[in-house]
Amino acid sequence: MTVAAPKEVATPSIPEKKTRLKIGIPKEVFPGECRVAATPDTAKVLQKYGFDVLLESGAGAAANFSDDAYRQVSCEILPDAASLWESADIVLKVRPPQEHPDLGKHESELLRENGTLISFIWPAQNKELLDRLAARKATVLAMDAIPRISRAQKMDALSSMANIAGYRAVVEAANQFGRFFTGQITAAGKVPPAKVMVIGAGVAGLAAIGAGRSLGAIVRAFDTRPVVKEQVESLGAEFLELEFEEDGTGQGGYAKVMSKEFIEAEMALFAEQAEEVDIIITTALIPGKPAPLLITEEMVSSMKAGSVVVDMAAEQGGNCAVTKPGEIYSYNGVTIVGLTDLPSRMAAQSSQLYGTNLCHLLKDMGGSQNYKVDFEDEVVRGALVLHTGEMTWPAPKPSTPTPPPAPAPKPEPTVVAAAKEEESSSGGWLWMVVAGLALV
Repeated sequence: MTVAAPKEVATPSIPEKKTRLKIGIPKEVFPGECRVAATPDTAKVLQKYGFDVLLESGAGAAANFSDDAYRQVSCEILPDAASLWESADIVLKVRPPQEHPDLGKHESELLRENGTLISFIWPAQNKELLDRLAARKATVLAMDAIPRISRAQKMDALSSMANIAGYRAVVEAANQFGRFFTGQITAAGKVPPAKVMVIGAGVAGLAAIGAGRSLGAIVRAFDTRPVVKEQVESLGAEFLELEFEEDGTGQGGYAKVMSKEFIEAEMALFAEQAEEVDIIITTALIPGKPAPLLITEEMVSSMKAGSVVVDMAAEQGGNCAVTKPGEIYSYNGVTIVGLTDLPSRMAAQSSQLYGTNLCHLLKDMGGSQNYKVDFEDEVVRGALVLHTGEMTWPAPKPSTPTPPPAPAPKPEPTVVAAAKEEESSSGGWLWMVVAGLALV
């Protein structure tokens, strides 16, 4: 008797568990930079998305976040920059990589081969940096290149930092001004309110307008884009207008370069306002180009003694002719504030907002388990500068859908066709009358 061999029972396959990606947060080495790319709160969010968070010891100290605060949320603290960069799959930074003062190496050399870096990069101004990162076969996403579309607002780090910078610009102006912003009537006499002019009503400008108004100043603002007038007035400020038919709205909501005639008209307006106002705050920038010169030496000299100019475009060359980037000094009795680290002066708040922007980006990229650099994702593609060492910047412009063809015009009806149409609607009586008249 032959015994049948027992059937083999198929063992169900167990899906392989993916390794958790490691995110590294190094200490910023740019002189005076106090921000950090992750706070204890945002580190917890990253862990919720499946990432392990590694932190260089002391990375958050300048923003008042201790190593113990990170340990309490289960972050791993590494003793130095070299071990941090070597261990991380994805490195999150604020400033672009640069020469590390303690290691004698460029930070791009510390990034492990085929690693990923997400930070402010400014690719148009940093070709040498991109070459260094490409040599490491790095994948790089620039937070300054996030597209300005509705879906990407939660990741828009430029707007987050501009909002803080605009607010801080007013704080710095008030500190240097030495008088009340708000008007007062006291037993010792009447104090007039300060007059503030804000040039540029983007995110930074609107934040400055709001802060100035909240302190009680009379605020007026100018922008080349008429579309922002309603926003300026909604904050209680006066919108300065030119009798000039030219719209300065550029691509992505930024301002564009204006005509020579328009610039002459606006410069005349600024010269007039400079003699009257106490504080000028400039925020004008044009993407990929030096900051436009808006306040001349003559305008500064015409301002009242004790007045203040805060040039928020100092790092890109400045809107004021006498700005010294990174410095505060007096020019003919007018204080010129050329600070380039306004967001860093509110490091705890800036780090929280920037860290939140990064969390949203990494969540949209799939978290740790489903992490993917998706070229079909408009936000990721817009921010992607390098992919495994290959240059991918600038992103291709989105294709404009072809409009549907216009409907063909209806042919003019002939006499006979018109008569037939009339016949169908009147039971044929009109056609019989016409035929009868033809027989007469």
